[in-house]
Amino acid sequence: MVSTSRLAKVRARLDLPTVRRAAGLLEGRHRSVYSGHGQDFDEMAEYRMGDDVSDIDWKASASYGEPVIRRFVRDSNLAMVLAVDTGRNMAAAAPDGGSKAEIATFAAEIVCYLARGRGDTVALVAGDAERIVQVPARGGTEHMEMMLRRVEAMLTLDAGPSDLNRVMDRILTWFNRRSLVVLITDEARPQPEHELSLKRLRTRHEVMVIQVADALPTTFGDRPIDDVDQPLDIPEYMRSHKALAEEARTAVERRRADVAAMLRRQGVEGVTADSEETLIDALIDLLRRQRRVRR
Repeated sequence: MVSTSRLAKVRARLDLPTVRRAAGLLEGRHRSVYSGHGQDFDEMAEYRMGDDVSDIDWKASASYGEPVIRRFVRDSNLAMVLAVDTGRNMAAAAPDGGSKAEIATFAAEIVCYLARGRGDTVALVAGDAERIVQVPARGGTEHMEMMLRRVEAMLTLDAGPSDLNRVMDRILTWFNRRSLVVLITDEARPQPEHELSLKRLRTRHEVMVIQVADALPTTFGDRPIDDVDQPLDIPEYMRSHKALAEEARTAVERRRADVAAMLRRQGVEGVTADSEETLIDALIDLLRRQRRVRR
C-alpha cells in the first residue's frame, strides 16, 4: 500500500524548498480569507458600519481621533474543494506527448499533498455530462488517497463529454462554507457558456483554475492526433505543413487569451500546464498571484 501511495510519490518528486514555498503561499492565502477573533493579531483598521463594537480599541481610537478596531486572524483549517472536469477531453494528448489525464492527476496530487501537510480538509466534486461524484471534506492520508483514486479512474477516453457547468453548479448547491475551489480542466475552458456559473461560484468561494494544455494536431508531424470528440483525420503532409502549424498556434493563443480575459473579469487566477514538469512551477506562480490578489 505504501509503495503505491500517490502522496508518497508526490513527496519524492517535490524538493523541500518547493514544498515550504508552496505551503507558505497557501498559508498566506488562507489567512487572508478567514478573519475574526483568533490568537494572531492582524492589523488596526478604521471602524466601519457592521463591524463588531466589541472589537473597538478605545485607547487607540482616542489617539487616532476616530474609532478603530483590532483585527485578528481566526484559527481555522482551510476548507478546500478539488473540482475536476472528467470529460473525455481530459484524457487526450498533452503537448509533451503524454496524457492530459496524467497532468490533471498530478495537479490533484499536489493539492492533496499540500493540504494534508497543513491539516486542511479537502472535498471532491468530479464529473462530466454523464456522471457526477462528490466526496465530503475530510483530512488525512487515507481520505486523500481515496479521492485521488476516484479522480484517476474517471479520467478516461470512454468518459462522457465535458460539462463544467454541472461541476460548478454541484459545488454551489453543496457547499455553504466559504472554501478554496481548485478547478482542474483543460485550456479550452471555461468557455463563454460557463461564465455565469463561474461568476456565481466566485461570489461564494475563492477559485483557482488549473488548465491542462492540449497537443496540437501539428505537434507531432509524423504521427496522427485523434480528436476525442469528433473524427479528425489530417493527412501527414498537412500535419507537417509549416503554415498550418503556425495557424494552429495562432488559434490556440487566441483561445487562451479569451479564456484568460474571462478569468480576469471574474477575479479568478488561472494557469496552464503543458507537462508534469512545468506544472510545479506553474502552481507556485498561481498561488503567489492568488495571494497577491487577496491582499
